[in-house]
Amino acid sequence: MPTNLAIDDRLLEEALRLGGHPTKRAPVNEALQEYVSRRKRLKAPKAFGTIAFLPGYDYKKARKKR
Repeated sequence: MPTNLAIDDRLLEEALRLGGHPTKRAPVNEALQEYVSRRKRLKAPKAFGTIAFLPGYDYKKARKKR
């Protein structure tokens, strides 16, 4: 999907140099991937305490079955 973006030229040039990217598209895509990944990681701590575990589950016993 072609999109026109107004991106700071100096910032883009620095990203190209630091990342060793061959095209302008590469650092933009990498930045978007990092952004999405970080946002997902920020949501992870909210899940603590919301997952119900089986009280009788023995993880050591489950490892021996492998």
